[in-house]
Amino acid sequence: QVQLVESGGGLVQAGGSLRLSCAASGRTFSNYAMGWFRQSPGKEREFVAAINWSGGSTRYADSVKGRFTISRDNAKNTVYLQMNSLKPEDTAVYYCAYTPVYMNAMKMGMYDYWGQGTQVTVSS
Repeated sequence: QVQLVESGGGLVQAGGSLRLSCAASGRTFSNYAMGWFRQSPGKEREFVAAINWSGGSTRYADSVKGRFTISRDNAKNTVYLQMNSLKPEDTAVYYCAYTPVYMNAMKMGMYDYWGQGTQVTVSS
C-alpha cells in the first residue's frame, strides 16, 4: 500500500505561482515514478507531468510545458509541482499518483495509487 497526500493548493490570481507537494509513505518511494494529473468540473482527468525514480527524466503536457516544473526529493519522500504563470484554465483539482512504469507515465491507467487531490483556483 502507498499513501499519497497532496498539499499546497489554493486561490491565486492569473500570472501567479503555486507549489504543490505530495508526500508519500508505505513503500520505497525512490523506486517508482510519480505523476501529477488534474481534473476540472465536467472534464476528464488529464496528465500534467511525470518524473522518473531518480528525477533525471521528466515529461509534461503541452499545455503546461515551460510553466510547470516537476521535481522530487527522495530523502523526504516528496514530489513537487512548481506552477508559474498560472492561467484560469489551470483551475482544477490536482492529483499526484504513483507508478512502477515510467515508460507509459502519461497514461492514467498506469498509476496504481492516487492522492485525494488539492484544489487550485486561478482567478482572472
